[in-house]
Amino acid sequence: MKKIVLPLDKNCAEQLKAGDSVLISGEILTARDCAHKRLTEMIARGEELPFPIEGAIIYYAGPCPAKPGMASGSCGPTTSSRMDVYAPQLLDLGLGGMIGKGEMSDEVRQAIVRNKGVYFAAIGGAGATYGKAITKSTLLAFPDLLSEAVRKLEVRDFPCVVAYDCHGGSIY
Repeated sequence: MKKIVLPLDKNCAEQLKAGDSVLISGEILTARDCAHKRLTEMIARGEELPFPIEGAIIYYAGPCPAKPGMASGSCGPTTSSRMDVYAPQLLDLGLGGMIGKGEMSDEVRQAIVRNKGVYFAAIGGAGATYGKAITKSTLLAFPDLLSEAVRKLEVRDFPCVVAYDCHGGSIY
């Protein structure tokens, strides 16, 4: 089990291989398809994104509301292929990687290799476990999207598997 402290830099990404089990600590962002659409529209208009993208990790998830005493409710991954149309552009702008569920397109895999990024797989159905790894949750953008708004999550020992590495390796 490898421990990763974010933000993700290229040196760390180069050390990871498809199939590695990792525990991620640091800040990750949440964004699903509606938020991705808005982010790419902002880029097209030349607007600044609501967060620094360099080395950031976007978790394809929409956290449930927190129960008393918790930073977040259940926070399971969504199907990553829905972000295929957006991910290459964000990777080309410096995004360090993504966390999600399932395969992504060849174009995304090529962008991961080209930019020395990483795609981490999270386990579908393990949302309660992921919610417990979240120590803080802060709304960053698009509050009207409710659970699909962009949030900054502070996580500790967030379990994932390297699904696509920057060398072209894949668990799929």
